[in-house]
Amino acid sequence: MSTESLTARWESVPAVAVLDRDYDTEILANEVRALRAGPWNTRRADISTGLSTILPLRSPGGDPSRTDPGGAGPVDHADTPFLARAPRLARLLRGLPTTLLAAHLVALAPNIELKEHRDVKCGPPWGLVRLHIPIITNPAAVMVIDGHEYHWDAGRLWYGDFNRPHQARNSGDDTRIHLVLDCLLSADLLNLFPPEFRESLPLNDILLARPARAAPWPPRLRFRMPAAFAEWSLEEPASPPDATVLAELTPGRDGPVLRLDGQPAFGLVHLGDNEYRFTGWSEERTVKLESRHVICRVRLGTSVRETICLAERPGAS
Repeated sequence: MSTESLTARWESVPAVAVLDRDYDTEILANEVRALRAGPWNTRRADISTGLSTILPLRSPGGDPSRTDPGGAGPVDHADTPFLARAPRLARLLRGLPTTLLAAHLVALAPNIELKEHRDVKCGPPWGLVRLHIPIITNPAAVMVIDGHEYHWDAGRLWYGDFNRPHQARNSGDDTRIHLVLDCLLSADLLNLFPPEFRESLPLNDILLARPARAAPWPPRLRFRMPAAFAEWSLEEPASPPDATVLAELTPGRDGPVLRLDGQPAFGLVHLGDNEYRFTGWSEERTVKLESRHVICRVRLGTSVRETICLAERPGAS
């Protein structure tokens, strides 16, 4: 499936939707203001004017200095120490009907405009959605997606198609603060979208998350994995199609770990039938373990591309 054909099919899908959830912004705003008393990290890379500041509530490994959303890696997302100081925000996050990855509070001071950009592999075709809950806002704080301006009301759960060109702008006199959530797209979460939005979806282009399942400890396996398979964040792989990397499945503190050239690269989450997604990522990348081979799968919606890799058990005679 080409990126061009996927984009064409999604042109008729609304870029924005408000989900069936409401929150008490007065209570949440009080917690946010208390958190504002401490230092927030400054982000400059995508700023065209002024500054944006971020406070991570969930991040890879619970690292309080990580302001990026993270992704596939050796450790899962976890609560940062900041979330322990915000019990209502913590309850909100626990109540989301899906697997939550990253969560950040993002503040835009008055007269801030972010540069237009795309968040690649962010949307239902990849099994990932980015949601916003405006907590403190003003009428002149807007999201611009595909050239259209949207003001998002406080206390609502908003979806935006951030795979499209977009930017945030605050032309008001007060700081705008949104809670930004990166989630796996589950069937329960999809049911919170308006019926007319769900009816507009190209169903073959949606990747729904399966729940994690307990599994027997997988065997140690060693195999040559396509190098491009490890490039999970790229729209177009940089490695040649025939390039491979030495992969080995080994035990880890929190579950199985996939090592590449001897270094821990990805934790693995069991989905059933010996298939595992990368920790911190959706089922866009999975490995299925067999006795003598490993199947590397790349999904886009319901389409699947497979590479079969011969495997051996280290030390087996």
